[in-house]
Amino acid sequence: MKPRLYQKYIEEVRPALREKRQYGNVHQIPRLEKIVVNMGVSASLEKGAVEDATRDMTMITGRKPVISKSRHSIANFKLREGQPIGCRVTLRREVMYEFFDRLVSTALPRIRDFRGLSPRSFDGRGNYTLGVGDQTIFPEIELDKIKRTQGMDITIVTSAPTNEEALELLKMMGMPFAEAK
Repeated sequence: MKPRLYQKYIEEVRPALREKRQYGNVHQIPRLEKIVVNMGVSASLEKGAVEDATRDMTMITGRKPVISKSRHSIANFKLREGQPIGCRVTLRREVMYEFFDRLVSTALPRIRDFRGLSPRSFDGRGNYTLGVGDQTIFPEIELDKIKRTQGMDITIVTSAPTNEEALELLKMMGMPFAEAK
């Protein structure tokens, strides 16, 4: 069975975008391509920090993350070449839509004093990046088992060529953007 948000995209969002923007071809209509979740870990923390981040990200995304390692040694940051410094997961297809649905419907409303996401965090090519300061906004994380709070970056990659088209797509998909003042 297809995810709920994918059904919404096919049945509601795609026809509305095609009618509003007058796309001549179905393949011009913007769509979600992938979601990349990245969690950086300070190299100066104890050895278990990367494993804790990996475990938390596995619980949040349902996929085992890839551990990122440093490319260069930097003495001022106490960083050695090949040292683990974070982890990331790339989500596509059904898993991507289910994660997006959980992010929009359950995780973002749990942020304290949430007034909507900034519509200015697009990169100029239709991709949106948001930073989450605490992994405990996801209901999969048990608060009793958390040793340290860990932030993460979530990048939503769309096929939209411009920021305006991507903003319109994400708004129709249910992303809670703050209104411009």
